[in-house]
Amino acid sequence: MVEIGIAEYFDMGAALGIIGTMFVVLYYSRKQAQGLSADIETKILNDLDEKVRKMSEIIIEKPSMQKVIYKLEKPEEELAFAYYILFICSHVYAMRQRKVLDDHEWTRWLLWMRNCFKYGTIGEQWKRVQSERWFSADFENFINEEIMPKPGSRPKDF
Repeated sequence: MVEIGIAEYFDMGAALGIIGTMFVVLYYSRKQAQGLSADIETKILNDLDEKVRKMSEIIIEKPSMQKVIYKLEKPEEELAFAYYILFICSHVYAMRQRKVLDDHEWTRWLLWMRNCFKYGTIGEQWKRVQSERWFSADFENFINEEIMPKPGSRPKDF
């Protein structure tokens, strides 16, 4: 029978400690890489939203530019601004889906969206443009079910 001395126990403990440390480092570096990936995707989405925002500003300043993406007999400033508001709502919804907005921020934005649709003309514009599929199907469902529910139904809180 082989006797194991105290030095060998320390050597085995050190080896197990090193192996354990490697697993911990691997686990956290993988988590960090996943978080970095989500941050990069969110930055890309924000950059694209900035481009849409700039396009909307141009169209609001010069309504005649609207015909480049939306042919109308007479360009409408109100429609251009409605698209601007809808793109903001769409971006907020996307940020919520990506878990960038916490519950408090989301509640504030949700109230803002509901108030826009309740007190302004954005709901009328939405009915006019939703069939054109400028927005994602998820966002369209969200607006139709949560922001502008059918009469008699109650919107869900997220």
